[in-house]
Amino acid sequence: MTKIRDNSSLKRFGSNLPRLRESKGLSQEELYFRANLSKNQVGNIERGEVNTTISIAYALAQALEIEVSELFQFEKMDFQGNLPSFWLLFIKR
Repeated sequence: MTKIRDNSSLKRFGSNLPRLRESKGLSQEELYFRANLSKNQVGNIERGEVNTTISIAYALAQALEIEVSELFQFEKMDFQGNLPSFWLLFIKR
């Protein structure tokens, strides 16, 4: 199986996290404490530097008191109606 790493999706996932965190009135410290993660883990995720695991995504969602799917609601059609590049990787197969 070919490994696919789409850095733009990691960045979008990461930038979505502080938006959600701030909407809940949480600091980064409160989030990593609630999710039982390290400060570095949360910081790396928010900067889009790591490809997080499903279990960490669930821990973040639980800490934020949201559905895990909300963490992934960053994929939008661009202004020309094109799919994000991440999804095109799957369609071209």
